[in-house]
Amino acid sequence: RLLILDEPTSVLTPQEADEVLGHVREFARSGLCTVLIITHKFREVMSYADSVTVLRRGKAVHHCSVADTSPAQLAQAMMGGEQVAASPAAQACVARTPVPAGAPVALEVQGLKAQGDRGTLALHELSLSVRAGEILGVAGVSGNGQRELVEALVGQRPRLAGKVTVMGQPYAARRAENRELKVRSLPEEPLRNACVGDLSVAENMALRDFDLPPLSRAGVLSFPYWRSRAREWIAEYGVKTRGEGAPIRSLSGGNVQRAVLARELAGDINVLIAANPVFGLDFAAVAEIHSRIVQVREKGGAVLLISEDLDELLELADRIVVMSEGRIVFETSAAGAQRHVIGAHMGGGHHEGAA
Repeated sequence: RLLILDEPTSVLTPQEADEVLGHVREFARSGLCTVLIITHKFREVMSYADSVTVLRRGKAVHHCSVADTSPAQLAQAMMGGEQVAASPAAQACVARTPVPAGAPVALEVQGLKAQGDRGTLALHELSLSVRAGEILGVAGVSGNGQRELVEALVGQRPRLAGKVTVMGQPYAARRAENRELKVRSLPEEPLRNACVGDLSVAENMALRDFDLPPLSRAGVLSFPYWRSRAREWIAEYGVKTRGEGAPIRSLSGGNVQRAVLARELAGDINVLIAANPVFGLDFAAVAEIHSRIVQVREKGGAVLLISEDLDELLELADRIVVMSEGRIVFETSAAGAQRHVIGAHMGGGHHEGAA
């Protein structure tokens, strides 16, 4: 009599999502049962729900029929009194400068091969390039090699073949190269992949440059400087924590991601590799992180954005490629992208359109 679905479409292609939600809606409308869907996708609410309730900080703050609302009104309810488009980059998303035709290639991946956890090949001679001042979105259903691609790029997984260059220089993801070539990353599950849980917020914020002045002088670590910089970043990024000395594992997911963002986005950036950067975060954190990613692009950085959320890619990317079974199988400009075509390639329906 009651069917509860929690993010039921998070690993589906757009076509599969429409098919599943269409069946669910028919099921409900036939009077067989009542359906409660928990989702963060406005498109699903507007297309399939009859009424909607917005939760904010554990409270139901808004309830209405879907016919009487809009995505903007729902966003407003999610944010509380704050203006949704207040962030500079929310506007930047709307009015972005086109990528200059002669912009240099900042990140180039050629013929990359890497093994999966089970010993089979996860990346099959994958090639892609991202120009300075461009966001390249990588779409795909979870489990098609995206995690292995990110890990091979950032040095967490050995590369079996192929080459990666940043600003024309060979890039093997060594710490010195990250520093020299200005490569940064926002990995999936930041607590597991970008932090040391038991170390403090300040110590985690110093992981990139703890051995460089002014954080270290003549081999002596300057902890007061670590702490004062961490306090500045906590204020600037709105990290909710008991203080810069709290262990980072005591923070919520959104606040861990904000702390990692502060560290990774400091200074100049040539290449930013971001993997599902807002997965599972609340609406306010999503808007903030998206705006920071767009700012990297606007300052001339190249962004490789891997996401299972097609709406996120359509909103942020300049170009989108689709990954299926460890290969790039399709490429399109975001402006000319058609959701159903991308979905068909995500579902493995086409393999002849290799980029």
